[in-house]
Amino acid sequence: MALKENTSGQNVLQKHASFFDRNKDGVIYPWETFQGFRAIGSGIMLSSVAVVFIHLSLSGKTRPGKKFPNLLFPIEIENMNLGKHGSDSGVYDTNGMFVPSKFEEIFSKYAHTNSDALTKDELNEFIKGNREPKDYGGWIGGLAEWKILYRIGKDKDGLLKKETIRAVYDGSLFEKLEEETTYSSKKKHN
Repeated sequence: MALKENTSGQNVLQKHASFFDRNKDGVIYPWETFQGFRAIGSGIMLSSVAVVFIHLSLSGKTRPGKKFPNLLFPIEIENMNLGKHGSDSGVYDTNGMFVPSKFEEIFSKYAHTNSDALTKDELNEFIKGNREPKDYGGWIGGLAEWKILYRIGKDKDGLLKKETIRAVYDGSLFEKLEEETTYSSKKKHN
């Protein structure tokens, strides 16, 4: 599965984040992140915790040169690359571009059971393998991101498949989950 074609002029990291920009104005506010998490089928608790974590972590970083914090904690999509944290996979480079070799490295190093998927234990090994010394914020960021992805993206056998992980990088996983959630909701109400 190839990355979704980019016709918006955004880099892959911006495309990933754009799903949560529900009104498409280039800025993600906490209520939009909440709506986005709910749209992909996350519960109220996970959506709420994600909002706090994401906006406290990224708002200041994506608003360079702003002297005073904005109490609405906006995230500026055009500056998403400034929100990258340490102890990550390196699949996004410093400009927010997708690095195929780093993506493939995840599976060549950690996918022991199935070459195209990670088990829960392999994912934990991967998360620990990316930790940089004394980068506690990066450790927390990486752990939170990957645990949420595992929770929403694992299959019925508990595998986080390569195509699912690839789809999260360009945001197409979020679109797919939103469609599935909408379909399930409509089916339930009919």
